[in-house]
Amino acid sequence: MSREAAAARSGQSIQDTVCEQKAPFIPESTVILVIGGGDLGTGVAHRLHRAGFKVVVTELAKPTVIRRAVAFASAAYDGQVDVEGVEARLVSGIESVWPLLEQHIVPVLVDPEGTARSSLKPHVIVDARVAKRNLGVTLNDAPIVIGLGPGFSAGDDVHAVVETNRGHNLGRLILTGSAEPDTGVPGQVHGHARERVLWAPCAGRLRSEARIGQQVEETQVVAWVEEQAVRASISGVLRGLAHDGLLVRKGQKVGDIDPRGITEYCFTISDKARAIGGSVLEAILHLRQHLTTQGSSVKVSAERSAEDGL
Repeated sequence: MSREAAAARSGQSIQDTVCEQKAPFIPESTVILVIGGGDLGTGVAHRLHRAGFKVVVTELAKPTVIRRAVAFASAAYDGQVDVEGVEARLVSGIESVWPLLEQHIVPVLVDPEGTARSSLKPHVIVDARVAKRNLGVTLNDAPIVIGLGPGFSAGDDVHAVVETNRGHNLGRLILTGSAEPDTGVPGQVHGHARERVLWAPCAGRLRSEARIGQQVEETQVVAWVEEQAVRASISGVLRGLAHDGLLVRKGQKVGDIDPRGITEYCFTISDKARAIGGSVLEAILHLRQHLTTQGSSVKVSAERSAEDGL
């Protein structure tokens, strides 16, 4: 029996049969939603943008981002930011996203409630908030959902997880299971770990005393929280500092000193962010191939069933 006759007998066209059964297909004009425009999220968004994808970043109204010079999140404060030749611009609503994408500009949308997921209907979602826990993304949010770092389980709440812990497994693509648990200890840079980070001595409003890219010395006052000083524990270059006027809690990370002392590093994407960005790109291409292959297999199966009169 021909496919046409089998389909007619079943009351369906072959096209209807295939459309009902095929797996989601990720088109070439893939729209990717990156949740979180900090330094890691920016590394991911930057690499995906350069690879030709249409990338949208969502953020809080007042992001707590530290590495502001290389973070698309800074657009929430300044209106626009350029990171290594890629421009990101703050938009007021969903309707403003599409014109910027056509201009090859990364739109940054303030979206604390996560409503952009349903409005944009992205093909891919990358949760780059690195919150050490899942803040609400699910497998059903998009055909491909990727989580960075601990707090996600590949196969349960996301399709893939990317390892963010420095070391041998940094950037590893995980398709089953979770990333390494959070140690609570910052990664070492030039032999320094926790001491390279600046912490808020109390709750209150932050006021900077030094600027990003400035060389600072041990014990130097880098910022103030209310009337309490934030002092450098080591000498180096101030690689990151939270935005002036940000309300912080006691013990919150507010800055980062790079003991290598190379000013250029303050204004370029880090090796860690680049590695993770590459891994997200790998994850998308791998999963897209899987979905496409799966869709082709279902299509063949549907055609064979039609031919057999099933």
